[in-house]
Amino acid sequence: MSEAEKRPTNFIRQIIDADLESGKHSSVQTRFPPEPNGFLHIGHAKSICLNFGIAQDYKGLCNLRFDDTNPEKEDIDFVNSIEEDVKWLGFEWSGETHYSSQYFDKLHGFAVELIEKGLAYVCFLNADEAREYRGTLTAPGKNSPYRDTSVEENLALFAKMKNGECKDGECVLRAKIDMTSSFMCLRDPILYRVRFAHHHQTGNEWCIYPMYDFTHCLSDAIEGITHSLCTLEFQDNRRLYDWVLENVSIEVTPHQYEFSRLNLEYTVLSKRKLQMLVEENLVNGWDDPRMPTIAAFRRRGYTPGSLREFTKRIGVTKMDNTVEIGVLEACIREDLNDNAPRAMAVLDPIKLVIENYPADQVEQLTVKNHPSDETQGTRIVPFAAELYIEAEDFREEANKKYKRLVIDKAVRLRGAYVITATRCDKDSDGNVTTVYCTYNEDTLGKNPTDGTKPKGVIHWVAAQQSLDAEVRLYDRLFNVANPAAEEDFNSVINEDSLITISGAKVEPSLVNAKPEHAFQFERLGYFCLDNKDVKSDKLIFNRTVGLRDTWAKTAN
Repeated sequence: MSEAEKRPTNFIRQIIDADLESGKHSSVQTRFPPEPNGFLHIGHAKSICLNFGIAQDYKGLCNLRFDDTNPEKEDIDFVNSIEEDVKWLGFEWSGETHYSSQYFDKLHGFAVELIEKGLAYVCFLNADEAREYRGTLTAPGKNSPYRDTSVEENLALFAKMKNGECKDGECVLRAKIDMTSSFMCLRDPILYRVRFAHHHQTGNEWCIYPMYDFTHCLSDAIEGITHSLCTLEFQDNRRLYDWVLENVSIEVTPHQYEFSRLNLEYTVLSKRKLQMLVEENLVNGWDDPRMPTIAAFRRRGYTPGSLREFTKRIGVTKMDNTVEIGVLEACIREDLNDNAPRAMAVLDPIKLVIENYPADQVEQLTVKNHPSDETQGTRIVPFAAELYIEAEDFREEANKKYKRLVIDKAVRLRGAYVITATRCDKDSDGNVTTVYCTYNEDTLGKNPTDGTKPKGVIHWVAAQQSLDAEVRLYDRLFNVANPAAEEDFNSVINEDSLITISGAKVEPSLVNAKPEHAFQFERLGYFCLDNKDVKSDKLIFNRTVGLRDTWAKTAN
């Protein structure tokens, strides 16, 4: 099978194949063009994988370009985070980072050209008046009283805008297209507005800034983009994209192709709503592990490969649909099941005392880091007479379905011995505090010789040698599948989306854990060391994902 036959296929790749075969294009040039006004989310990951993946497969080039036309909402920190996200996902862009602001001189020249052709004019309608003149989806707009200003006067007025002689919001430059068009984007859209704001790339050089729709298509053309890929909400705007390119003197005229944006259950992907969550302190920043941002996924322990696999599975179509969040969680769960080393942690500890084990002895057990991948090697885990186990792993009495520790019944300690519980201590509220047991010293790595086989396996850590840890159990931020449809999406925030456990105990090998690198805590799920919060007295672990989808049963 050839390399071309191995590639995934979709309608965009079919278009590219046809363009290359017909000779319309001799090579492929794509771009990923985010606005630096927030962190990238999982929907952007889909676009990144599409644009960079196409460039890789067709041995073409992909630019990283910031469409930075709104200095009031943009920030260099967003630029840096976006660059980091693209690299973390495993992609490299062609040449240096591109900025639309690099083309401001050229964009200004194209605006002047439109004025000279009688296709743009300076308009002094205020916001309310402009809204009234624009019309509605069912009623046509009407021409601005400034629409027929002469070319000479418009050139002079636009020069005044550029020279800082007009106030913020006093006037705009508009395209002269058709106020009766059924497409709202063609009703004399704004091309430039006055903004006295510091720009993260150009400083205070400019006080007029081009609008996104004017900038985007021209930046594509300047960079020689062959296939401009965007989501379906820009489908109507393609008419403006084409109108601008058809009416200025530019050699390259790229074509825009739209694909469906990503909609994900239990999540909002509107940048405005994500920003609201941050600004109203409903989450702890853009990289809060409950957020759907790439930075949040990284902090939570997701892997680049799992996100790339997710975008591959959901595919690229023109049909709007909502993806089950279980698909995303399955991708990371499968990745970590194969690749994450194992470790032991106890989240709700009670003490286990082995009464027939030497009180002053500490045994160093060799335990596999992965049950089926020998290349991951082994680690040393200390074993002693006093251990911690999970409170839920012990009952005084239980039916046959309970496979953990019960009085007078045997269970295996993971990677260690078979033990039998004999009695327990309780506090004044009746909660078990200590379990006493005996161990069979002949059962390390094997079953008892008397033929009795323990029915269950539980995890543990040595009490004296364990490390203190804080464990954050992150879950879905919303408790309904479509929070965006709610009148007040804040009202459906899942109150249990973050549960903090401060008294956890973990095995000592985890002192060497690296942030973002997930472990499977035996029988509990996948966790990684937080890459942001650090405490001197304890390790902080974030839950990446559980061992199984516990929401599936709830949904049914």
